[in-house]
Amino acid sequence: MIETPQRKNYDVVIVGGAMFGSSVAWFLTDNPDFDGSILVVERDPTYASSSTAHTNSCMRQQFSREINVRISQFAAEFVKNFPEYMGGDERVPHLKVQNFGYMYLANNNAFAATLRESQQIQTACGAGTKHMTRDEIARDYPFYNLDDIIAANHNLVDEGYFDGNTLFDWWKRLAKERGVEYIAGEVIAMNRNAAKTHIESVILQSGEVIGCGTVVNASGPRAARTARMAGIDIPVEPRKRYTYIFEAAEPLDRDLPLTIDPSGVHVRTDGAYYLAGCPPDDDPAVDYDDFEEDHTLWEAKVWPAIAHRIPQFEAIKLRQSWVGHYAYNTLDQNAILGPHSQIRNFIFVNGFSGHGFQQSPAMGRGTAEWIAHGEYRSLDLRPFHFDRIEKGEKFIEKAVI
Repeated sequence: MIETPQRKNYDVVIVGGAMFGSSVAWFLTDNPDFDGSILVVERDPTYASSSTAHTNSCMRQQFSREINVRISQFAAEFVKNFPEYMGGDERVPHLKVQNFGYMYLANNNAFAATLRESQQIQTACGAGTKHMTRDEIARDYPFYNLDDIIAANHNLVDEGYFDGNTLFDWWKRLAKERGVEYIAGEVIAMNRNAAKTHIESVILQSGEVIGCGTVVNASGPRAARTARMAGIDIPVEPRKRYTYIFEAAEPLDRDLPLTIDPSGVHVRTDGAYYLAGCPPDDDPAVDYDDFEEDHTLWEAKVWPAIAHRIPQFEAIKLRQSWVGHYAYNTLDQNAILGPHSQIRNFIFVNGFSGHGFQQSPAMGRGTAEWIAHGEYRSLDLRPFHFDRIEKGEKFIEKAVI
């Protein structure tokens, strides 16, 4: 990747070139009403420490808000029809959603009622979610220990695993082929006009000053630092999330749904192995470069929870583990989108709190629409706009993992 921009001015400068930066870039090139120049500035062209590199790449319809369901429904359609959405390019591979579904387990009446309410919202959107009694869970998945479980929600339609990294790779590749310029570098400052209503230019670590019509903050867990360059505060911070790949001495005789246990641990099928994950019990913000593992977490929390829920997993062998960062929105764990209220050419695509991969098609498309038209022409994403952050008004989503 080159390190020097070819121009001194761009219509759009995107800060961050991972999943969301590349999604916005590609969707802009696919918008017939946008023909401007685009620069993507990526501090780490290997993407080794990005959230994109550490994702579990899952998709679900099971949200408690209609707009979040619709966002995932578009993602499913995009994945299942990937070559067509990518312009019919014969090089683009066909993808699919591995539909083992999510299994939300409820161990109390209050959460069971929440699941039933959410299932009704999802059904109204056309999702295939079923609300299940304990006996129904035992019938379909007899390997669970259900002594403390009273109900669950499960969906086998457009819900499970998808190859999100292939989406990212092709968005980036085709965006470049369509003229989007990617450079290896870092934005370290921004210049505003005298009235502080417009970002006029960004300053690169190299010292180069690049004029811009629009700035897109696609900085993942570093979003708050990028926003501060524009004099803006947003409640996004990096938080550690742990992933474990393990092998079972006695594999299950069917796919394991992505099971959200009341303990906070989740576990699912992962090819011939199984994948588990969780937040740490103490969940503070961490340094941007802190990926150190707490190796006690597996023995103290994850393995006991898995073995309790699925006794067949008493004998398992840990094969691999890693730590990634959520771009965690501390206000309400939902995305921050759209323009700043005063600096109208500063656009947010931030704070996805673990939902980013499955939301990237709809959010990239919507952000491109906003830049090109000043409005959304597909899904109305205004509930995620920055003005709610200013007002401290939470967008409540009950199904956050």
